[in-house]
Amino acid sequence: MSLPPEDSAPDSTGPPDRQTLRLLERHLASDSLVAETAFDPDSYEPRLLNVLLDAERYPESITAARLDIRWFPTGDFSIHYVEEHDETEQWECRWDRHPNTHNTRLHFHQPPTANEITNLEFPSLHPLKVYSMVLTAIEQRLETLWTQ
Repeated sequence: MSLPPEDSAPDSTGPPDRQTLRLLERHLASDSLVAETAFDPDSYEPRLLNVLLDAERYPESITAARLDIRWFPTGDFSIHYVEEHDETEQWECRWDRHPNTHNTRLHFHQPPTANEITNLEFPSLHPLKVYSMVLTAIEQRLETLWTQ
């Protein structure tokens, strides 16, 4: 697991951080919101962690929900949350930390299309803290869905 460097901002994300992806998979696999996890392309050399969320926790209008997680030794990451609505619509957002020209390194792609981007601040960039903040945001989204 790699923590982000304190005093440097590399220009690239580098290769996937397999150790952190496996750590996140172990935590997600025991979360009640998660139905299934899978590495892409495989568990030996994962580049992406796919997380299928439990559809029974969502209203019927949402047919599927998932997280796609990428993590890098530089502490950069991308956590993409996607809800499939009635086969034709998608509601999505993304928490990102990576070099870019559009915002600060740490930023958030706003729902429902993830096209609008705002700068973001997290009190910690430790992978388990980021994971916890993202899962909390998804739980809040679920509460909102059930009260609409």
